[in-house]
Amino acid sequence: MMHQRLIRILTRGPGLTNITAEIARVVQESKIDTGLCVVFVRHTSASLVIQENADASVQRDLEHWLGDLAPESRTWEHDDEGADDMPAHARAAITRTSEVIPVVDGRLGLGTWQGLYLWEHRRSPHERQVIVHVQGEI
Repeated sequence: MMHQRLIRILTRGPGLTNITAEIARVVQESKIDTGLCVVFVRHTSASLVIQENADASVQRDLEHWLGDLAPESRTWEHDDEGADDMPAHARAAITRTSEVIPVVDGRLGLGTWQGLYLWEHRRSPHERQVIVHVQGEI
C-alpha cells in the first residue's frame, strides 16, 4: 500500500521549523501500520533534519554552526537573489533534502527526543513544498 501527499510549510525566515506533527498526520491518514515514510523538500535553499526536540539551544547552535560554514560575508559568484542566496544553496548542499523514517504500529518511529525539522536557509519567509510518501502494510 502507498499513500502520498504534498504539504505546504510556511517558514518565518532562517531557522528550524518543527514539522513532525504534520508528517505524523499524513502517516496516520495513510492507515499504514508497518513501513517507511519518506519526506522530501522540493527546494534548493531549504533542507530537512532529524534533531533534538526538547532543547531549543541545540537548534540555535546548529544555526550558528552552519552560518559559520557558509557565511553571507564570503564572496560568492552566485548572488542573483541577494546576499543570502548562495549561502542558502551551500547550506542545503551539506544537509539533506530527504529523510526516511520507519513507520511502527501506525506511527513515526522517531526516538523520544527526535523531531523532524524543515530548515529554512533564506532570510525571508517562504512557503515550502514537502512531499510525504508512506509505503507499507496495513
